[in-house]
Amino acid sequence: MRSNKRKGSKPCHIVSAWSREDGYCLGQKAVEEKSNEITAIPKVLEAIEIKGQIVTIDAMGTQTAIVETIRKRRADYVLAVKGNQGGLETAIKEYFEDEELRGRIERTAGYKRTVEKAHGQTEIREYYQTEEIGWMEQKKQWKGLKSIGMERKTIRREGKEEREYRYYISSLGEEIELFSRAVRGHWAVESMHWQLDVTFKEDANSTLDKTAAQNQNIIRKWCLSMLKLIEIRGQKMSLRRKRFNISFAPAQFIEELLQI
Repeated sequence: MRSNKRKGSKPCHIVSAWSREDGYCLGQKAVEEKSNEITAIPKVLEAIEIKGQIVTIDAMGTQTAIVETIRKRRADYVLAVKGNQGGLETAIKEYFEDEELRGRIERTAGYKRTVEKAHGQTEIREYYQTEEIGWMEQKKQWKGLKSIGMERKTIRREGKEEREYRYYISSLGEEIELFSRAVRGHWAVESMHWQLDVTFKEDANSTLDKTAAQNQNIIRKWCLSMLKLIEIRGQKMSLRRKRFNISFAPAQFIEELLQI
């Protein structure tokens, strides 16, 4: 919350547990430093029921202590891996760079390919997952680790092609549908942050009282969940446009929401 600071103080960072399936926030915790998110994540996970669920976190949250909490709470994980985990990313990257190994995965149930066309470009996503991790020196450091994976995204636009690679560790066995769904579904929490910033202009809010700012953050998330449920004249429209339309007759739309 960028504007929630005085001279010499720092803005609040809100760690949120977001349900992709249901579209609402399950729990959250405020911290004053972005680096403190690492210690806040286990506390959020311990405060909510995650048994039987799949937890996805970006690379900053890929920590052995967080993995311990997830497994202790009887949940599974699909966690992004980048350079902040020592040689883990390098090891996984080198594995998937082997064309022979990658080709073998492509001929098994550990591979999935999707093609999407939107906004004048074509996006090809390829998912690779394998349980062959006996070679990993770091295997014992990550509780419940059963597989590693990669997403290779190819973007084709105006005759040009770009590729992006993302790497993961997971407690899931070789279940490519679940794995790909978890990887692709993580966009939901990023979308939530984007909507708070763009649709609700949260970063521009200059409320200095920390408690008040956190309460406003909770209210915005409630409103975000409600906006996704409400339909206006059966038309497909952006959340910002929905807000504008609802402002003309809020009582009517609240009544409709209560009936959903």
